[in-house]
Amino acid sequence: MMQKDTGWNSGMAALKFHVLILAFWASVLIPSSCDGHSGLKRKHAALYIFGDSLFDPGNNNYINTTNDFKADWLPYGETFFKYPTGRFCDGRLIPDFIAEYAKLPIVPAIYPRIVDYTYGANFASGGAGALNETRKKGLVIPLNYQLHLFEDVVKHLRHNLGDAETYTLLSNAVYLISIGGNDYFAPLATNCSYFETHSQEEYVGMVIGNLTNVIKEIYNKGGRKFGFTRLPPLGLAPSQRPGNDGTCVKEVTSLVNMHNTALPKHLEKLKGKLQGFKYSIAKLDTYLTERIIFPYKYGFKEGKSACCGSGPYGGIYSCGGKRGVTEYRLCANVSMSFSTLSIQPKGFINNLLSYGGTKFLMPKSLTVI
Repeated sequence: MMQKDTGWNSGMAALKFHVLILAFWASVLIPSSCDGHSGLKRKHAALYIFGDSLFDPGNNNYINTTNDFKADWLPYGETFFKYPTGRFCDGRLIPDFIAEYAKLPIVPAIYPRIVDYTYGANFASGGAGALNETRKKGLVIPLNYQLHLFEDVVKHLRHNLGDAETYTLLSNAVYLISIGGNDYFAPLATNCSYFETHSQEEYVGMVIGNLTNVIKEIYNKGGRKFGFTRLPPLGLAPSQRPGNDGTCVKEVTSLVNMHNTALPKHLEKLKGKLQGFKYSIAKLDTYLTERIIFPYKYGFKEGKSACCGSGPYGGIYSCGGKRGVTEYRLCANVSMSFSTLSIQPKGFINNLLSYGGTKFLMPKSLTVI
């Protein structure tokens, strides 16, 4: 049963809607023209996308999973597509905006089938982690299996284009990766003391290490340009606020901070070892924290509560009423909530361009790499 709030709500559902930073990538990562080898002349760079619910366009619709890892019902998708696509948001995701800004078609989910892989493919899966063990086998598509699907795409391209043209396509492509949050949330879902008996440092090292291995495999296939996201402030999620079950703010925040510190260090090491490797990291933690703590400064009414859910701060994951809890609240005016896409993206992109993107992109603006 849905209830409409009379106030304005927003919050960590906003993790799905920080597209405005990342759309800037398109203007600097993706060349306006790209002359390929032999007959392959394309005025676009393909987008190959890996990750979790921040990037999942609906792949989980086609696997045998539970509703905890699906979003194929309203109100998901209602503000842009007008129907649920499987995206964990009300409209478009980060890669959708990047594709639009780069004058590309929306990059489709790898499932059920893509005919033309030359514009890219999206392998992301809601709930996925960098570690296979993060979720029970079959519930999501973990990062390692996303890599396997990408390798199948490479074989398909080589069959149709030949080795040389495929390498040209892959070396000009952009690889977007958002992964890690589920690896840290999952162990703490039912036990905040998990890391009292497990080393946080070693665990973060495993997550970053597996991500690094995937990056190397993509590089070996020709990948050179990568865009990553730092983990968002998971400790500020509605589910972690007072009054909700299983709050592990201290533990989650510690792991996120360790991950966000380790990621650029490992990427710099890769840059020193892999010729032509280029990357940029979107500082989602900085961007989102500012808007959660100071919503009025950025034109929002509230920054702590989820736009769709139930319980304190909307922290119960019940949006749409199909995950065990049937009651949920939905923002009265989604267009003004921080957790929606109805901000004017062009203005914010232009603002980022004006300042070179240095505040929210690291190690430096992609315009100079």
